[in-house]
Amino acid sequence: MKQFRFKKLDAFATEHSGGNPAGMISLDTLAEISATEMLQIARELRGFVNEVGFVCRTGKDRLALRYYSAEKEVLFCGHATIAILYDLLNTDPELKGLPQIHIDTANSGLVAENRIDQEKAVFISSPAPTFSAQDIESAAIAQALRIAPSAISSHLPTARINAGLETLLVPIGTLETTLAIQPDERHLKQFCEEHGIDIITIFTDATARPDTSWRSRVFAPRFGYLEDPATGSGNAALGQYLLQHGLWQGKTLSIEQNSERTHANIVKLMARFPPNSSPQVLFGGGAITRIEGSYFLQ
Repeated sequence: MKQFRFKKLDAFATEHSGGNPAGMISLDTLAEISATEMLQIARELRGFVNEVGFVCRTGKDRLALRYYSAEKEVLFCGHATIAILYDLLNTDPELKGLPQIHIDTANSGLVAENRIDQEKAVFISSPAPTFSAQDIESAAIAQALRIAPSAISSHLPTARINAGLETLLVPIGTLETTLAIQPDERHLKQFCEEHGIDIITIFTDATARPDTSWRSRVFAPRFGYLEDPATGSGNAALGQYLLQHGLWQGKTLSIEQNSERTHANIVKLMARFPPNSSPQVLFGGGAITRIEGSYFLQ
């Protein structure tokens, strides 16, 4: 039997919302656990957390992170990264005062900015985006989401952007429609698999709160659950979309996410514009620790 340090963390939670649950397994090195064991833990935690992050220190200001859902390894998981970094920067005395933390995932390197004192948030740079041609007809998208084609906004295009995960972005005309959408998980998973899509982000500029700019919802049936209640990667792709279409200039904005009108989770975005490079979108937020203890793996 193996024993690991474990926490259950809710990313992007507010005093009125539950956030997005993530598991955190703290390791001394990645070598002490196999890929099979990481998947086993994620499967055992199905329904309790959406993803599990396995983290270890590799340097003074550097971490290695791997992510697993109940279905498979996930190359990038925004909410688990936010939750884990927010926890570590609050509790680890060697990390607490650092302005930045470097993170090595399975396929990329990220930077987390410590803004806990200023904004009660950690911001993370999303991976460099890739933009793909979007040739799926609106009627097919509407059918997959179980909505009328007219519910999709006629003022903005749908798009495919990868900011960590291959994301289909679908603008919706009203807040009421956005909140009411309820796809069939099996059919939506089949649609995503057929078109090579990891997640679907639906969004509208109609919000329930005066201090937020957009409402989003993210569907992720390929990862073993229908909806992600708060996510970094799906909203990072939305940030790239907003920049691309001149709907955002890069200053910090707040996005409300989930299907509950008055109890939304809050994800923050900001952008940087490095010379001779694509705009860089950072997403941020906080987390609440719900459970702390040991995980026993047989």
